[in-house]
Amino acid sequence: MTTAATDNPDLATLARDRMQVPKQPQWPQLGGADKAALKDRIKALLAEQNAVLVAHYYVDGDLQALAEETGGYVADSLEMARFGSESDAETLVVCGVRFMGETAKILNPEKRVLMPTLKATCSLDEGCPPDAFSAFCDAHPERTVVVYANTSAEVKARSDWVVTSSIALPVVEHLHAQGEKILWAPDKHLGHYVQRMTGADILLWDGACVVHEEFKGFALDRVRRLHPDAAVLVHPESPDEVVDQADVVGSTTQLIKAVQNMANQEFIVATDEGIFWKMHQLAPDKHLIAAPTAGEGATCESCAHCPWMAMNALQNLEQVLRSHDQEILIDEPIRRRAVVPIQRMLDFARERGIGARKDSD
Repeated sequence: MTTAATDNPDLATLARDRMQVPKQPQWPQLGGADKAALKDRIKALLAEQNAVLVAHYYVDGDLQALAEETGGYVADSLEMARFGSESDAETLVVCGVRFMGETAKILNPEKRVLMPTLKATCSLDEGCPPDAFSAFCDAHPERTVVVYANTSAEVKARSDWVVTSSIALPVVEHLHAQGEKILWAPDKHLGHYVQRMTGADILLWDGACVVHEEFKGFALDRVRRLHPDAAVLVHPESPDEVVDQADVVGSTTQLIKAVQNMANQEFIVATDEGIFWKMHQLAPDKHLIAAPTAGEGATCESCAHCPWMAMNALQNLEQVLRSHDQEILIDEPIRRRAVVPIQRMLDFARERGIGARKDSD
């Protein structure tokens, strides 16, 4: 059974209505020599400060490449969390969105955590304010609270479990087997997918990713007809009518592995286009097609690339390494509460062999 949190529009729905989605940032184009010089300066700053760069698959390819060139890491949010905890670096520089930087700080309070900009938030995080979410939890005290990693430290502190898309299904299967009813936040599409796959009793917060919600089933069907031999890869933050057409539904890492391992030469990919850099790197012979967002001729704010992820660039990465003014700071009482459900997820993953860095699923 799945129940939507829209039963109480004063909470989730009003939070979504207040959310402001920024326009895609426009960064100056750098010539080859200028870009190389900028990357060299960043590499020197990272080395001088014993800092390591951790980048998500959705940020610009230049940042992903730089992370790998300097001993950093490119990964999904589960593996980013693991890497930050295992690194000997004194400073973690997180290229992604704010909840990723907060997770790094929650797990590594002794380390300095920087981001190119603290304005890089997330529609799921923005659409789940801590006060409203806490009231929602208080109204359903009988339910186990499971929150997606795309949430603030305060929301995590109110939860029993934190999950990423790569571990959501096994965690909910485990809880369902224990007879627990679940309160899920914030992504309603991922939550509904998990419910359909597990049969668990889930009460959903009414949140959605501005990128994945733009994928349209009718438009995807049209592209599939044009490319009948292409495999369809879909992130489960997408609507049902998109998920139902997928050959593979999975986390970013799972979708990348599908491109590497499947025999198909063409793939229609329904997730943020930032993932194409890693897919091209690991499977250069495969042809990737971006899934349509809103049909032919339509426009949107996100258009398959998160505007907050796009706030990360080489220019503001260099700036923060010089100024240190974009530092993640979390009140210690909140951090101590938030680390419990995150560590519970990491322990669960380790015990069941889920992830483990390069073998991540």
